[in-house]
Amino acid sequence: MNQPLHEAIRARLEADILAGIYKPGEKLPNETQLAAEWNCARMTVSRALGALAEAGMVQRRKRAGTFVARRTVQETVLDIRDVAAEVRASGREYAFRRLARREAGASADEAAALEVAEGAPILQVIGLHLADGGPHALEERLINLDAAPAAARERFEDQPPGAWLLDHVPWTEAEHGISALAADGQTAKRLGISTGSPLLCLERKTWASGACVTSARFLYPAGAQRFTARLRQPRG
Repeated sequence: MNQPLHEAIRARLEADILAGIYKPGEKLPNETQLAAEWNCARMTVSRALGALAEAGMVQRRKRAGTFVARRTVQETVLDIRDVAAEVRASGREYAFRRLARREAGASADEAAALEVAEGAPILQVIGLHLADGGPHALEERLINLDAAPAAARERFEDQPPGAWLLDHVPWTEAEHGISALAADGQTAKRLGISTGSPLLCLERKTWASGACVTSARFLYPAGAQRFTARLRQPRG
């Protein structure tokens, strides 16, 4: 059974957005241009763009056009947080240091974390977020290269992968977990603390239109980080 044309258009635009061909905030070709490219009616294009808008990947603005969705930083405690913005907001100088980078086929545990088949292409990045030159947080991240293929071209030597993903791969779903644990020897050494010291652990997953893009873990020395949000009860 052939794929409906509007689905083919949606899938192609979604793939281009995930690959970074269209970046957050960038305007997509208009309906007339897309209809000419695909040799179809504007209504077909409109249906494809509507599906992308419903998934949160684009924003349609009357008379202005269709734009790749932007995501704001630190909207609430459970939103996608930019560690660099956190550090700079506290008046400290931010830097990132990559500790390890590995491209490989997913192990069983990595496949489970990213919801992919064992052996699927993944990128693992481990890095240290610094505040005024000292350790602020340790990041351990897995990226699904089928969902974010452009990440394979990035070295992430001094640019954190989370910030790159925010700029290049619009997410449609996110899941967070916060827990406490004790630092093992290697983690303690990287963070400059004693083995067994308490850590605040933030675990995060993001999806784009049903595909898991990344799974990350941030480890903060206890007492060094505070997550806050102010919520308003809707009137009714």
